[in-house]
Amino acid sequence: MVLLSVDFSNLHTILESLYNEMMPLCEDMLDVAKGLAGLGALFYVAVRVWQSLARAEPIDVYPLLRPFAIGICIMLFPTLVLGTMNTVLSPIVQGTHRMLEGQTMDMQQYREQKDRLEHEAMLRNPETAYLVSDEEFDRQLDELGWSPDAMATRMGMYMEVGMYNLEKNIRDAFRSLLELLFSAASLLIDTVRTFFLVVLSILGPIAFAFSVWDGFQSTLSQWFTRYISVYLWLPVSDLFSCMLAKIQVLMLQNDILELQNNPNYSLDNSNSVYVIFMLIGIIGYFTVPTVAGWIVQAGGAGNYNRNINRTATKAGGFAAGAAGSGLGNIGGRLRGK
Repeated sequence: MVLLSVDFSNLHTILESLYNEMMPLCEDMLDVAKGLAGLGALFYVAVRVWQSLARAEPIDVYPLLRPFAIGICIMLFPTLVLGTMNTVLSPIVQGTHRMLEGQTMDMQQYREQKDRLEHEAMLRNPETAYLVSDEEFDRQLDELGWSPDAMATRMGMYMEVGMYNLEKNIRDAFRSLLELLFSAASLLIDTVRTFFLVVLSILGPIAFAFSVWDGFQSTLSQWFTRYISVYLWLPVSDLFSCMLAKIQVLMLQNDILELQNNPNYSLDNSNSVYVIFMLIGIIGYFTVPTVAGWIVQAGGAGNYNRNINRTATKAGGFAAGAAGSGLGNIGGRLRGK
């Protein structure tokens, strides 16, 4: 399937490149921000100097330096502000990504080992060997001969092999679909994160300029907290993926141990648990903005978080119900129950 062959790691790289390509656009806002900040600084200084003169008090110079410091930040915004912020925060992204890569590599190795042991276990059982081996299937057909009873057995074997392959293909397709949705949820979070960062970066000089004016001082701190909170979406998302990968590694290790020591072990329950955790992962990705907001308290995105979490809960409930009913019907029909 074309959709299942999408390289999501490449898409995440494209989003990172998109952010870097759009950063120079913030320079277009510098002239507007300089004029707005300059006018605000004029009123800011004039009001405080006039108040001190009217009260016959000495002029406190230190508070008057605030608009000039903000003006310097505006003039050097791409390098001084964005460059510093990204340099400080990027090691967090890199560290969590390395953790995720390590868990993913372990999961792939254990999955290959589990598939190999499952194949060997079915080959050792004469009742299931012909389902996974064409040589064994041909050998058993040759031993049957061409008597009427053998013909009926032949037809039964062909039907069992066809049903086994159909069930396996459906199970693999459903697993691939869930993995696609899981990766798409991660890409959605990264796309929204990139959009928010681009908006905050391009219009950052304007936010700094407004913070010079009286009544808008909190704009500066709010910009920093929101930028940091949104930037942390990707590390939190990687940590969530790392946790799910670790759960899958533990499940695979348990399956490998059972396959090595218990010849009668069935993987049906393990496959069901895997599907359940994939559904949990799809829903859990939409809690990433909320968790990132716990690390750095940022206001202004509460309605977005509530809406996206409510949508994720509804979608997850529908997906879980559809998955459960679909697997039950398919499994019952294929097994003849």
